[in-house]
Order: sequence, then structure tokens, then C-alpha cells
Amino acid sequence: MILDRTFYARPALIVARELIGAKLIRKEGDTRIGGMIVETEAYSGEDDLGCHCRSGLTKRNQAMYSQPGHAYIYFTYGMHWMLNVVVETEGYPAAILIRAIKPTEGLSIIAQRRQGQPERLWTNGPAKVCQALNIDHRFYGVDLCSQESGLFLLYGCEFSDEQIEVSPRVGLNSVPEPWKSKPWRFRIK
Repeated sequence: MILDRTFYARPALIVARELIGAKLIRKEGDTRIGGMIVETEAYSGEDDLGCHCRSGLTKRNQAMYSQPGHAYIYFTYGMHWMLNVVVETEGYPAAILIRAIKPTEGLSIIAQRRQGQPERLWTNGPAKVCQALNIDHRFYGVDLCSQESGLFLLYGCEFSDEQIEVSPRVGLNSVPEPWKSKPWRFRIK
């Protein structure tokens, strides 16, 4: 069953934790490509100095201010796309970065897109997820609560707190404390 808007309309830390085990699906025609989410990071509000909205609303981050359950896609390092899921409430910028998945569908397509990489490295980073599933600017702002968007999330496995590692977010080297060390990253141990 597809995750509905009420799932996303909750605090970022709760959604980030509960997305672990959900399935991320990209449809290309009749083909489904995707897998189980195994790592996420939460970003919440203009006060969060690790968040793209720390300077307020811009053309780049406007999707983060939209209704929960929409995609916020951004381009980084001049070569990588990143997928985020908008959460909390409309007008309040919060999103969950999908950091990694375990591929379960469309494996031959993922293998081709991640050619030359061993399977364990196909989708173990946010840019790799987007490359493997062919997610880019075309999905900016799409409604993830609709299968017609071609990109959506499904309920999946539940994991106990003992099975989840909680740690600081990755790559916030220039972000000051306490934001740099906030334990807002969730992943399967």
C-alpha cells in the first residue's frame, strides 16, 4: 500500500525513522525499479543550519515548503541528483534525504545503470540511489502519494529500535554545532 499524506505529515525525526523498511519505487512504463529504504537523514526548518532552507525560501528549495509527501530533488557537486521526501506541514521546510536502499526490483536495470560496481555498492549512497533509479530534475515537486507520478513509496518491513543505528548526519563539515552532531541519521545496523 502506498504511503499517504498523513504518514508524511508528522515530525521529521519520526518520519525519517519510520521510512526505514519502506519501499522506494520508480516506474518506467510497466517496469518497477526500487528497493527497501535502509538509510535516511532528517532536515527540519530554517533554524537547522544543515538544511537547505537555513537562508529561507529560494527557487531551489521551494519544494521543501510544499505539502508533505512531495519530492524535493536537488543537484549537487555539479553531477549528482539527491532525492528528499517533504514532511511535516505545508509552509514549514522539512525533508528526509533517502541515503540508501537495498534493491529488490528491476535488478537487471540497476546493474546496467551501476555497471562496473559490485552489487553491494549499487545504491549505498543518495546519488547512487538516484542514478540506479533514474531520478533527476523531472521529479522535482512530484506527489509521492500518487502512483501516477512514477515515483512513490510503499509500506514495507518494520524494524525494532535495536535494529536501527542512530548517528549524526553525513557531510556537514562546515555546519556549526549543535547541528553538525545532531543524531538525525537512521540506518539498519
